[in-house]
Amino acid sequence: MLIIGIDPGTARTGYGLIRQTSDGTLESVDCGVIETSKSLPLCKRLLRIYQELTGLLSLYHPDCGAVERLFFQHNVKTAISVGEARGVVLMVLAQAEVPVAEYSPNEIKQAVTGYGAASKGQVQAMVKAILNMETTPKPDDAADALAVAICHLHRDQYRRIVETGG
Repeated sequence: MLIIGIDPGTARTGYGLIRQTSDGTLESVDCGVIETSKSLPLCKRLLRIYQELTGLLSLYHPDCGAVERLFFQHNVKTAISVGEARGVVLMVLAQAEVPVAEYSPNEIKQAVTGYGAASKGQVQAMVKAILNMETTPKPDDAADALAVAICHLHRDQYRRIVETGG
Protein backbone atom coordinates (compact mmCIF):
# COMPACT_ATOMS: atom_id res chain seq x y z
CA MET A 1 0.00 0.00 0.00
CA LEU A 2 1.35 3.42 -0.98
CA ILE A 3 0.37 6.22 1.40
CA ILE A 4 0.83 9.95 0.94
CA GLY A 5 1.03 12.00 4.11
CA ILE A 6 0.51 15.74 3.91
CA ASP A 7 1.37 18.53 6.35
CA PRO A 8 -0.55 21.49 4.89
CA GLY A 9 0.64 25.07 5.02
CA THR A 10 0.52 28.14 2.82
CA ALA A 11 4.26 28.83 2.81
CA ARG A 12 5.28 25.15 2.79
CA THR A 13 3.12 22.09 2.34
CA GLY A 14 5.06 18.99 3.29
CA TYR A 15 4.46 15.67 1.56
CA GLY A 16 5.79 12.22 2.22
CA LEU A 17 5.10 8.92 0.52
CA ILE A 18 5.73 5.60 2.25
CA ARG A 19 5.02 1.96 1.53
CA GLN A 20 5.17 -1.24 3.46
CA THR A 21 7.42 -3.86 1.88
CA SER A 22 6.56 -7.55 1.65
CA ASP A 23 8.61 -8.27 4.78
CA GLY A 24 6.62 -5.69 6.76
CA THR A 25 9.22 -2.94 6.95
CA LEU A 26 8.36 0.61 6.00
CA GLU A 27 10.23 2.57 3.39
CA SER A 28 10.24 6.16 2.26
CA VAL A 29 9.37 6.54 -1.41
CA ASP A 30 9.65 10.34 -1.65
CA CYS A 31 9.31 13.42 0.51
CA GLY A 32 9.67 17.15 0.19
CA VAL A 33 7.81 20.42 0.32
CA ILE A 34 5.71 22.53 -1.99
CA GLU A 35 6.94 26.06 -1.33
CA THR A 36 5.17 29.25 -2.22
CA SER A 37 6.52 32.78 -2.13
CA LYS A 38 5.11 35.24 0.37
CA SER A 39 5.25 37.84 -2.40
CA LEU A 40 2.52 36.03 -4.34
CA PRO A 41 -1.17 36.71 -3.73
CA LEU A 42 -2.86 33.99 -1.69
CA CYS A 43 -4.86 32.74 -4.67
CA LYS A 44 -1.63 32.11 -6.62
CA ARG A 45 -0.06 30.33 -3.64
CA LEU A 46 -3.06 28.03 -3.33
CA LEU A 47 -3.00 27.40 -7.07
CA ARG A 48 0.66 26.33 -6.82
CA ILE A 49 -0.21 23.87 -4.02
CA TYR A 50 -3.04 22.53 -6.17
CA GLN A 51 -0.84 22.09 -9.25
CA GLU A 52 2.13 20.53 -7.45
CA LEU A 53 0.02 18.13 -5.42
CA THR A 54 -1.99 17.14 -8.49
CA GLY A 55 1.31 16.34 -10.22
CA LEU A 56 2.50 14.22 -7.28
CA LEU A 57 -0.74 12.23 -7.27
CA SER A 58 -0.49 11.69 -11.03
CA LEU A 59 3.10 10.51 -10.68
CA TYR A 60 2.68 8.14 -7.73
CA HIS A 61 -1.03 7.13 -7.67
CA PRO A 62 -1.17 6.56 -3.88
CA ASP A 63 -3.71 4.12 -2.47
CA CYS A 64 -4.67 6.50 0.32
CA GLY A 65 -3.82 9.84 1.84
CA ALA A 66 -3.50 11.19 5.35
CA VAL A 67 -3.63 14.86 6.27
CA GLU A 68 -2.75 16.64 9.49
CA ARG A 69 -5.77 18.28 11.11
CA LEU A 70 -5.71 21.97 11.81
CA PHE A 71 -4.41 22.93 15.22
CA PHE A 72 -3.66 26.41 16.49
CA GLN A 73 -3.24 28.09 19.82
CA HIS A 74 -2.92 31.83 19.31
CA ASN A 75 -2.46 33.05 15.76
CA VAL A 76 -5.88 33.08 14.09
CA LYS A 77 -4.49 34.56 10.85
CA THR A 78 -2.07 31.65 10.48
CA ALA A 79 -4.83 29.16 11.28
CA ILE A 80 -7.05 30.60 8.57
CA SER A 81 -4.34 30.42 5.89
CA VAL A 82 -3.41 26.86 6.92
CA GLY A 83 -7.11 26.00 6.75
CA GLU A 84 -7.25 27.35 3.22
CA ALA A 85 -4.24 25.22 2.22
CA ARG A 86 -5.90 22.19 3.89
CA GLY A 87 -8.99 22.82 1.82
CA VAL A 88 -6.96 22.71 -1.38
CA VAL A 89 -5.20 19.53 -0.24
CA LEU A 90 -8.49 17.80 0.62
CA MET A 91 -10.00 18.89 -2.69
CA VAL A 92 -7.06 17.55 -4.72
CA LEU A 93 -7.20 14.20 -2.90
CA ALA A 94 -10.97 13.97 -3.42
CA GLN A 95 -10.62 14.93 -7.08
CA ALA A 96 -8.09 12.10 -7.55
CA GLU A 97 -10.43 9.74 -5.66
CA VAL A 98 -7.79 9.04 -3.03
CA PRO A 99 -9.38 7.97 0.29
CA VAL A 100 -8.41 10.42 3.04
CA ALA A 101 -7.88 10.12 6.78
CA GLU A 102 -7.16 13.04 9.10
CA TYR A 103 -5.12 13.04 12.31
CA SER A 104 -4.39 15.61 14.98
CA PRO A 105 -0.79 16.58 15.74
CA ASN A 106 -1.01 14.70 19.06
CA GLU A 107 -2.29 11.52 17.37
CA ILE A 108 0.59 11.68 14.89
CA LYS A 109 3.23 12.20 17.58
CA GLN A 110 1.73 9.39 19.67
CA ALA A 111 1.77 6.98 16.72
CA VAL A 112 5.35 7.78 15.75
CA THR A 113 7.09 8.38 19.09
CA GLY A 114 4.75 6.90 21.68
CA TYR A 115 4.38 10.36 23.26
CA GLY A 116 1.69 12.82 22.18
CA ALA A 117 3.71 15.87 23.21
CA ALA A 118 6.97 14.86 21.49
CA SER A 119 9.24 17.57 20.12
CA LYS A 120 9.89 18.09 16.41
CA GLY A 121 13.36 16.64 16.92
CA GLN A 122 11.95 13.49 18.52
CA VAL A 123 9.48 13.06 15.66
CA GLN A 124 12.24 13.51 13.07
CA ALA A 125 14.49 10.99 14.84
CA MET A 126 11.73 8.38 15.00
CA VAL A 127 10.71 8.93 11.37
CA LYS A 128 14.36 8.38 10.38
CA ALA A 129 14.52 5.19 12.48
CA ILE A 130 11.13 3.77 11.43
CA LEU A 131 11.85 4.32 7.74
CA ASN A 132 15.51 3.24 8.09
CA MET A 133 16.68 6.46 6.45
CA GLU A 134 20.36 7.39 6.31
CA THR A 135 19.70 11.04 7.12
CA THR A 136 17.03 12.91 9.02
CA PRO A 137 14.31 14.05 6.62
CA LYS A 138 14.43 17.81 6.07
CA PRO A 139 12.81 20.27 6.23
CA ASP A 140 10.52 19.76 9.23
CA ASP A 141 7.44 19.87 7.01
CA ALA A 142 8.63 16.87 4.97
CA ALA A 143 9.44 14.90 8.15
CA ASP A 144 6.02 15.81 9.55
CA ALA A 145 4.34 14.59 6.35
CA LEU A 146 6.17 11.26 6.60
CA ALA A 147 5.01 11.04 10.23
CA VAL A 148 1.40 11.61 9.09
CA ALA A 149 1.75 8.72 6.62
CA ILE A 150 3.30 6.45 9.29
CA CYS A 151 0.48 7.32 11.68
CA HIS A 152 -2.09 6.35 9.07
CA LEU A 153 -0.41 3.05 8.30
CA HIS A 154 -0.28 2.14 12.00
CA ARG A 155 -3.90 3.18 12.56
CA ASP A 156 -5.08 1.32 9.47
CA GLN A 157 -3.30 -1.87 10.53
CA TYR A 158 -4.84 -1.63 14.00
CA ARG A 159 -8.29 -1.05 12.50
CA ARG A 160 -7.92 -4.16 10.30
CA ILE A 161 -6.86 -6.28 13.27
CA VAL A 162 -9.87 -5.13 15.28
CA GLU A 163 -12.26 -5.72 12.37
CA THR A 164 -11.00 -9.25 11.74
CA GLY A 165 -10.75 -10.17 15.40
CA GLY A 166 -7.00 -10.70 15.46
